[in-house]
Amino acid sequence: MTTPVPAEHGLIVAGCSRRKKSTPAPIPALDLYEGGCIPGLRDRLGANVQLRQRIRIVSALYGLLHADSPIMPYDRRLTDSADADVLRQRVAPNLAGELAAVTHVLAVVEPLYLLALEPVVRRLDAIRLYWISAPRDWHRAAAVLDTWGWT
Repeated sequence: MTTPVPAEHGLIVAGCSRRKKSTPAPIPALDLYEGGCIPGLRDRLGANVQLRQRIRIVSALYGLLHADSPIMPYDRRLTDSADADVLRQRVAPNLAGELAAVTHVLAVVEPLYLLALEPVVRRLDAIRLYWISAPRDWHRAAAVLDTWGWT
């Protein structure tokens, strides 16, 4: 039996997805994306305000988003390590500031997006990182959340 992870000690970082809802006005990031693990996260944690606040989405266009950050659909992908380095420079300062109390991070991101999570990697002595490189692998992500007690 594992010890539950209190919400303030856990953080989920998911990669954005190419599939998005069509919308004429900005909507929360967690509600916009239709691919990868986002639908599973939305179904499982979207109604729980405390846990929803612990979700971040790494966007190739917008950088690090909170679940409720209002955004519009867009078409932008990371294609190489140079793109990933530019994203890292945008994401790292914001992410570093959020990690003070975090002991567990679930990162459901493709390898290029993992480069943007440098602050997490630098703190592996204090943070337990669960990395799932296939964003569609919701079953593995859900299993991690099960061990955290996040439902």
